[in-house]
Amino acid sequence: MVAKPTFLRKYWPYLAVFALAVIIRLIPGPRTIDDAFITYRYARNLLAGNGFVYNPGVHILGTTTPLYTLTMAFLGLCFGGPNAPFPLIAYLLNAFLDGITAMLLLYIGRKLNYRRAGLGAALVWGILPFSVTFAIGGLETSLYVLLLVGTFAALLDSRYLLVGLLSGLALLTRPDALILVLPLGFDRLFFDYKRRGVPLKISELLAFFVPAILWYGFATLYFGSPLPHSITAKTQAYQLPPNGALIRMTQHYATPFMGHLSFGTAWIGIGLVLYPFLYIIGGLNIFRRERYTWPVLLFPWFYFLAFTIPNPLIFRWYLTTPTPFYIFIILCGLEQLLSQIFKKAEQNKPLAWQVATLLLVILIPLALPLREWRLHPEDGPDYPAPDMAWVRLEELYHQAANIVSVDVGEGAGSYSYTLAAGDVGVLGYYTQARILDTVGLNTAEPLEYYPVPEEMVAGMAYAIPPDLIFDQQPDYLVFPEIYIRNGLLKDERFAGQYTLLEKIETDIYDSDGMLIFARRP
Repeated sequence: MVAKPTFLRKYWPYLAVFALAVIIRLIPGPRTIDDAFITYRYARNLLAGNGFVYNPGVHILGTTTPLYTLTMAFLGLCFGGPNAPFPLIAYLLNAFLDGITAMLLLYIGRKLNYRRAGLGAALVWGILPFSVTFAIGGLETSLYVLLLVGTFAALLDSRYLLVGLLSGLALLTRPDALILVLPLGFDRLFFDYKRRGVPLKISELLAFFVPAILWYGFATLYFGSPLPHSITAKTQAYQLPPNGALIRMTQHYATPFMGHLSFGTAWIGIGLVLYPFLYIIGGLNIFRRERYTWPVLLFPWFYFLAFTIPNPLIFRWYLTTPTPFYIFIILCGLEQLLSQIFKKAEQNKPLAWQVATLLLVILIPLALPLREWRLHPEDGPDYPAPDMAWVRLEELYHQAANIVSVDVGEGAGSYSYTLAAGDVGVLGYYTQARILDTVGLNTAEPLEYYPVPEEMVAGMAYAIPPDLIFDQQPDYLVFPEIYIRNGLLKDERFAGQYTLLEKIETDIYDSDGMLIFARRP
């Protein structure tokens, strides 16, 4: 009689990849990104009784992640109310969520009989700078990726109620979840019943639509539109080269394991051929066995098109979303290719095959991203962290927030003065100011001032419209010098209305300092 495996013996690989992902995220400490503070301010205002707003009394949906905002508000309620340590809460939550994602990748690999690819993907996800950076950066990326990967796992198990719920929640975490949700819904409605013999149930539809209807109904009534204001603002405020998004996305898809750091820039050209080739091998083999997986298999490429055709400004965290799917299917293709090379049934594979798969599918993909890690980062806490997890800009804005707060004085009430900035996360979180968001993510007024003349943009994709400042008359301005170099600083009206309060020395974005201005009496 064969003894049943103990819980630990059966599930230790899942516990191991979970622990790796969590520990790797706990080591660097919180390195919160500016955009994350926008979400925290919404959550804090909600808990303070000001409503789902960035500035009290102004109903503008400036966050693209309502579910994560509500999650922060709920956890904030449990740990301090409006004064809860939101950056710390997000940091710990994201570490936990990424650990679950690693377990799911391992599970998906075993479910599809690509055990080594699943293990490789889980381990790579655990240490990959593109996943770690935005987890410790406090963004919604960890929750978003978990919901998408969880949707895939539920689909493999034919747990359609869970598929509906997770995909619906993903849509409330980021609107670009439609890139996966629409093909999944199309396949389920028109093909899946005939293929798998599982009828569509009303409970599936309710699991997907009820949360969406509740949120979008509320958003329409409360904000006047269910669409985040930030989507429109970003398309108008930033000026980009015609192929900027295409180049950035192509570079990422050519370097999913960041091999260019080890092998040089020539590896980008190799990866541009190698990784899609392996992806095709892996994707086709999965599709031949499980045809219902086609929406997931095509998701990274639909995502690529969705973010290159409109040519938006590609923020680094946008690149993280398709990455776990991309690396998993690449590793499936590599495992499949090695299997064909050795041409034997898996149980009879020679030692050479075992060594080759261990080396090529697990160890090398795991080792390559480590080149992006630094034992002593240039900024932030002095703990090992990915090089891309830099928070120099956030540290400058935090310093500027303290300078403004001292100048205002302790007697000033909350939201009694207005501060204008192009990056508003840190400044909005660490001051009591009413924020004039000059990009227009959380403020309606700036949209009519864009686009600015091309000659006003100095080496960046963005410049502050001078008339916006003169019309709105904010009490304080905080900008990297490059944002106003060819605009406000050259406008003769500016010196008469504003005085330089302090200049923080920095060359960030090739700026001549971080400039803090106060309006003259």
